[in-house]
Amino acid sequence: MPSVPRLEALARIGFAARGVMYVLIGILALFTGRSEDGAGALEQLNSGFGRLLLGVMAVGFLGYGLWRVSDAIYDSEGNGSGAKGIAVRAGGAASGIIHLGLCVLAASMTAGTRQGSGGDSTRQGAAATLDLPGGEMLLLIAGIALLATGAIQLSKAWRADFLRNLDSEAASRLQIKRLGQAGFTARGIVFLVMGWFLIRAGWESRSSEAGGMGQALASLNPTIHALVAAGLLLFGLFSFVEARHRRINDPKVLDRLRSSAARIKHPA
Repeated sequence: MPSVPRLEALARIGFAARGVMYVLIGILALFTGRSEDGAGALEQLNSGFGRLLLGVMAVGFLGYGLWRVSDAIYDSEGNGSGAKGIAVRAGGAASGIIHLGLCVLAASMTAGTRQGSGGDSTRQGAAATLDLPGGEMLLLIAGIALLATGAIQLSKAWRADFLRNLDSEAASRLQIKRLGQAGFTARGIVFLVMGWFLIRAGWESRSSEAGGMGQALASLNPTIHALVAAGLLLFGLFSFVEARHRRINDPKVLDRLRSSAARIKHPA
């Protein structure tokens, strides 16, 4: 596990990398009519100077992923071991794993070893799941989990409780609150649609019914598509705010991270 200051720095780069990715997704959807997921957005940078940016983003995704996974394991943000805390930590672990995957993707693009998306990874994953014993049920469970994630995102937007993760200066600014609300609303809608796709894929035992963020965006009518795309772009901007103002260096959080690091070095 990296030292606490290094982990904080990497996590902040990760928030910025996430911001670049969501801004690209929003711009592509709004101004070119293309509905892309994270991988598709990153591929827009897969040439020339863009590869240098991809290299920096790979480092950021690595730090962000490690931070999320370590929080899920050691509860560095103090979510607790109750049902709600476990759910939050599980969601954080899933986010961490996804961003570690984005790290690998961005790194492979930087090295020039990946040239194309190779198809829809969500549908490929659904097809692989359906080949497993009980694959239909696994897809149904995954779909329900995505529906729950979408509901949580919408709840965050409504209650604006994401502000408590920011320092007091940023949390008091109305424009930052509105950025977050628009962004979490858009993400909530996308996750709900993705969850429905997975449930349908499991119910009908057809991987072609599954779909990622790109398919979710493409399925929306033009007006909602534009609003959600704008919201995803704003979520990218909110991620830049988090890169600067997220309370990663809160003394209580740092104490928990140090305790986590000590347990890793000296396990019981």
